[in-house]
Amino acid sequence: MTTADRRYHITTFGCQMNKADSERMAGVLEEMGYQWSEEPENANLLLYNTCTIRDNAEHKVYSHLGRQARRKHQEPDLTIVVAGCVAQQEGEALLRRVPELDLVMGPQHANRLADLLEQVFDGNQVVATESVHIIEDITKPRRDSKVTAWVNVIYGCNERCTYCVVPNVRGIEQSRTPEAIKSEMEELGRQGYKEVTLLGQNIDAYGRDLPGSTAEGRNLYTLTDLLYYVHDVPGVERIRFATSHPRYFTERLIKACQELPKVCEHFHIPFQSGDNEILKAMSRGYTQEKYRRIIDTVRQYMPDASISADAIVGFPGETEAQFENTLKLVEDIGFDLLNTAAYSPRPQTPAALWENQLSEEVKSDRLQRLNHLVNTKAAERSWRYMGRIEEVLVEDQNPKDPHQVMGRTRGNRLTFFKGSIDELKGQIVKVKITEVRPFSLTGISCAGVDP
Repeated sequence: MTTADRRYHITTFGCQMNKADSERMAGVLEEMGYQWSEEPENANLLLYNTCTIRDNAEHKVYSHLGRQARRKHQEPDLTIVVAGCVAQQEGEALLRRVPELDLVMGPQHANRLADLLEQVFDGNQVVATESVHIIEDITKPRRDSKVTAWVNVIYGCNERCTYCVVPNVRGIEQSRTPEAIKSEMEELGRQGYKEVTLLGQNIDAYGRDLPGSTAEGRNLYTLTDLLYYVHDVPGVERIRFATSHPRYFTERLIKACQELPKVCEHFHIPFQSGDNEILKAMSRGYTQEKYRRIIDTVRQYMPDASISADAIVGFPGETEAQFENTLKLVEDIGFDLLNTAAYSPRPQTPAALWENQLSEEVKSDRLQRLNHLVNTKAAERSWRYMGRIEEVLVEDQNPKDPHQVMGRTRGNRLTFFKGSIDELKGQIVKVKITEVRPFSLTGISCAGVDP
């Protein structure tokens, strides 16, 4: 196959970490001479970057693989790669289930994609799921946006939540050095990126695996220190970070976010359950009272901050009264956005083996009730924007209205307003909000008016 014939397509499932990994792997493929194909059917290398956090995400992967495996019988030159968390979890078992696969690789091996593909092109079927030290990220990602970018700061997770498969598939925590992170951000600033989201599966754990401590015994490198260190990178005008863990979310971090003007007033802090007994069974390491204190502290420093979170309903043994404690927490706090899911047993996790599993009917009913409350509270939270002037970073054209552009407020609300994407892409525009919905806003540009 000539270089000109090399076309690839990547399908990404799951979280922001997976999206960032996909961008890095796309960068590797383009360094190898591959060109992006919008349609998977026109590509001769297909990469599925998979997620195993929920059962339905895994089923989607197998549905895609079944179709492409049949295609490979007609097109033997087709290369099929499964990367990410399902690949790490299943390993060689994936080859037995889908023998047409060429490469199965866990998330820790994203930077090794070129080497692994060379082994494939030499005629080998390759499985790369062994635990490795992640080499410094020297790849140049093919980023999906020209305005916003992900920057990984820590890989893996050392937590042992009883429902979660992530530590098994993404390995132990490995922090990048502050210098490497700042260097990547400086390059993004030079390329014109206006917003950077610092990423980690458990980002508040950043730095605790790096050597060095102060006389007080505090690690020299924390997420708070990192924010101060990278804050003044030229060109980057907004900084976000995700995902936080309540166990490590400190007042010092909150204070830094208030002091640093580029850090957006948006915090994603999953609580998972509003009941202490369920939180203990989940091995989350905090109580609902502590979670409420964290949110109170955030709002003391930044009263208008947006709070988003994750919640699970139907965890093994959850009673109706315990579920109602989750509803009460959601009612009391009023989240701007809440990602909800019914509990899904995952392989090699303790909770999957417990006998007190709830029926699908109960889980579905509770999820529906929680989602109704989430929508109601988000709509209430949206009303505070009505008539206000918000700074919106323009990212793209509204796909449903070519006369509108869309972007996000500092609080991460998706906002639409009339304008030309050619003129406004990458600009921070002052927008007066004229319509509010539970999860998005509409407004009119009012450049030159001070908020």
